Amino acid sequence: MYQARQDIRNLAIIAHVDHGKTTLVDAMLWQSGIFREHQRVQERVMDNIDLEREKGITIMAKNTALFYQGVKLNIVDTPGHADFGGEVERTLKMVNGVMLLVDSSEGPLPQTRFVLRKALEHDLPAIVVINKIDRSDARISEVINEVYDLFIDLDAREDQIDFPIIYTNAKLGFAKRRLEDDSKDLRPLFEAIVERIPPPDFDPRQTLQLLITNIDYSDYVGRIGIGRIGNGAIRQGEWVAICKANGQVDKSKVTQLYVYDGLKQVDVKEASAGDIVAVAGNSDITIGDTVADPENPHALPALKIDEPTLAMVFSVNQSGFAGKEGRYVTSRNLKERLDKELLKNVSLRVEPASSPDAYRVIGRGELQMAILLEMMRREGYEVEVSKPEIVTKTIDSQQMEPMEMLLVDCPEEFIGVVTQKVGGRKGKMLKMINHGSGRVRLEFRLPARGLIGFRSEFLTDTKGTGIMNHLFDGYDLWQGDIPTRLTGALVADRPGRATAYALNNLQDRGELFIRPGDAVYEGMIVGENSRSADLCVNVTKEKKLTNMRASTSDEAVRLIPYREMGLERALEFIKEDELVEITPKSIRLRKKPGARKFAREDS
Repeated sequence: MYQARQDIRNLAIIAHVDHGKTTLVDAMLWQSGIFREHQRVQERVMDNIDLEREKGITIMAKNTALFYQGVKLNIVDTPGHADFGGEVERTLKMVNGVMLLVDSSEGPLPQTRFVLRKALEHDLPAIVVINKIDRSDARISEVINEVYDLFIDLDAREDQIDFPIIYTNAKLGFAKRRLEDDSKDLRPLFEAIVERIPPPDFDPRQTLQLLITNIDYSDYVGRIGIGRIGNGAIRQGEWVAICKANGQVDKSKVTQLYVYDGLKQVDVKEASAGDIVAVAGNSDITIGDTVADPENPHALPALKIDEPTLAMVFSVNQSGFAGKEGRYVTSRNLKERLDKELLKNVSLRVEPASSPDAYRVIGRGELQMAILLEMMRREGYEVEVSKPEIVTKTIDSQQMEPMEMLLVDCPEEFIGVVTQKVGGRKGKMLKMINHGSGRVRLEFRLPARGLIGFRSEFLTDTKGTGIMNHLFDGYDLWQGDIPTRLTGALVADRPGRATAYALNNLQDRGELFIRPGDAVYEGMIVGENSRSADLCVNVTKEKKLTNMRASTSDEAVRLIPYREMGLERALEFIKEDELVEITPKSIRLRKKPGARKFAREDS
């Protein structure tokens, strides 16, 4: 006979990128009294990684807990970007319901669809929150209809479609059950959570069962397993069994046991069924393991983690400037850093590459790889990376490749150019929706490799007004060749410093990536050639001075602004025979050692 713990509610907040879920969690934490009245707390307090704050996205799923009228609300803030979708899927195993947050203007977008489908499969009830109701372009009634359509599309049952709707302004911190209500706080939202999210239930006859759904790492206590206790109780200092997916059972001692209180992990002696806990003591614990009673271990069904679909080769920096800008420059440093990343990032795989100082890193998408590289760069690492490539599978002796669902939102006048570009990348249009607001929503299905390098082209083509999102959509037969970058590179033919005189003479050849005074080395890519061939150029050439001068001989050099290559832009730009060199101070592009010979500019 199952019993329920009425003093706990476990829920996940799911939403698309930038719909305001982290801001809403901020307001909930403030109004629950977690922070002292005059305590200084930064905005979007849950985004505690520097890159999350800069990019305005949630990268890692995070737990927090607050109290409302004696009920503990365990809240999981999940990422909204598809590259971190593995984080979302696992967190749903920890919770008993979801809060679906939707922008009052944009409505439900692809990531919303992906996570909601998973939530309905897990039979989790939903509360729908329409956020940003103060937007000037809000279309609340249409968005509500789109949410209902989405539930029906996903074959939701009648009781699942009977969800409460709460209207919020997360920035100002108020919620309403009806638009005309006069509310100044989030009390209606808290009440809806307590009423509609079911309490966790458990079987009092069962012994300990705790499914590990997330991993953390601490330099002090080592690897930490996070999950919800399904049955039984766990105590600090006692021995437990760790049931692996392969059937192996290890014995381990619980050295530390934590529960969540606000943003902190609080040390406790004991926790029971329904609690979300963090357990330290086993260095091999991983996602999908069950922590069970040592005398009578019963494993819960293991979690499946989506396979990664994109690979890159990380290698030691061997450029002309190797070792000059970073603290960690050896292959041992690189391997230690990747091993540390694997401790808490289960959606990555690392394999040996063709050379002993290189590693093949396999992940979910370009953004995930760029985030990892940016974090390594800030920590002082020097590394070179190759062009991203797709991981294919062989099924029934046929080559299969990962496919993506691409959703584009752009002004009407760009429909033609977007459709043409996606078509050239083997994409097929599935749907076009026009709300009559001047913007259209297009849905395509295309190979995942067709998205490599597409984002920057798309933003240029739509003059920065387009929004694109993509989602993994299974495997399909190999779709044929996709044309890559058609232009060549301008490659420096000698070391030195770039001069304005030399760059001025090269402007007609193509677009430059460097400024006067920048140091270059032989083989470094200094620009994009306007033609298809690679071209060797001398960017260090100085003007010859003579003792005979005409009045017009010293005209001022006017350089076209150079193109600054950020990390994501550089990864999209390179070809198979090129590398991105990443150091704490610089991001450069270069040809691979031993790459084919280039045409040479007359110097």
